[in-house]
Amino acid sequence: MTNEQWLARSRAAVWHPCTQMKLHETLPLVPIARGAGAWLFDFDGRRYLDAVSSWWVNLFGHANPRIGAAVAAQLDELEHVILAGFTHRGVVELSERLAALAPPGLGHAFYGSDGASAVEIALKMAFHYWKNAGRPEKTGFLSLAGSYHGETLGALAVTDVALFRDVYAPLLKRQATVPSPDARTAAPGESAKDVAERAALALEAHLAQHHAGIAALIVEPLVQGASGMVMYDPHYLVRARELAARHDVLLIADEIMTGFGRTGTLFACEQAGVAPDLLCLSKGITGGYLPLSCVLATDRIYAGFYADEVSRGFLHSHSYTGNALACRAALAVLDIFRDDGVIAANRGRSARWTALAAPLAAHPRVRGFRHRGMIWAFEVDTPRADFARWCFAEGLARELLLRPIGRTVYFMPPYIVTDDEFALLVARTLEIVDRA
Repeated sequence: MTNEQWLARSRAAVWHPCTQMKLHETLPLVPIARGAGAWLFDFDGRRYLDAVSSWWVNLFGHANPRIGAAVAAQLDELEHVILAGFTHRGVVELSERLAALAPPGLGHAFYGSDGASAVEIALKMAFHYWKNAGRPEKTGFLSLAGSYHGETLGALAVTDVALFRDVYAPLLKRQATVPSPDARTAAPGESAKDVAERAALALEAHLAQHHAGIAALIVEPLVQGASGMVMYDPHYLVRARELAARHDVLLIADEIMTGFGRTGTLFACEQAGVAPDLLCLSKGITGGYLPLSCVLATDRIYAGFYADEVSRGFLHSHSYTGNALACRAALAVLDIFRDDGVIAANRGRSARWTALAAPLAAHPRVRGFRHRGMIWAFEVDTPRADFARWCFAEGLARELLLRPIGRTVYFMPPYIVTDDEFALLVARTLEIVDRA
């Protein structure tokens, strides 16, 4: 079948996420037939460089033979088993390896199916932990201005992106926010660390007044994704960890996007030398192969639920919790990190690709060019109110999959992109910026 035939069938049957479907009357959907490495191919044979890792999940390329082989082998052994009252080799091995790789003390893994599920799990865990501890008044949550943690109701309550949140406001228990340590807000003479300290002082003041009713502070470490790849200094995480401990508030690190090497270390928290009480993981955990999420908890949190009474247990579940196929894909991803020295290799890639992006950084229409690890982002100075949609279409016309956030363009490619492919990405993005 051709692109047009698949388009007609998709428009009639599929309701797409984060999409105003009427827009596709003029901006065609892109039917994808297959993937190979960093490229996606449609049914007419046209290719697209996946510059956003298919919503930040694909770390090692499409149709990766090592991950594919691991999943295929698992198919002949066990596809799934209920994880309530049962266990299996893959989930045990994955839990042990994540505990060994994560910041110290996070030794207990609870599984879900996606990032929002992980956030829901962490929020419920934090609330229930304090209830079990005889502190039922600690029911509130605190997040950063501009934060994004998912679109289920609990996650949306700690999300501060109006487009996603406001229409559902009547369904939400609205939570408090504190200023973001966004490095772009630095005043003349201020460093990114100064901005982080200024934001930390605001956090300190809020906790001093409201800590008695707060169960947890949730943060996206180092990079706030959906608000436009907002980057900040690790100093904020150091201070947040200190202040949360001082005021008896749990710290939840949402590393759904930042985890698995995206910020330059396996987990972003490492760059601050801190360990949260709860760590949320998803997206790259399976290399984009299968849905999986995980919340790693400390001994302290786990012990708070360990009791004779069933009601004190964490009574939360997902049908596909700890799915055997997904766990095997995740183990293959961890094998690639270990065997290929990915974190060290990415440091070299990051330096080379940042140098290749220098013409973008110097472009007169580009503002706030920034970079951390394997993320590059900048704003485009343009009068186009429809810039994101326009840029997406212009990218497709140039064999690029870009998905701007407002006027923010970002690159988060798979780690297997070559230098030549990244240079092509920069050159063709420059063409788009020239026309903006």
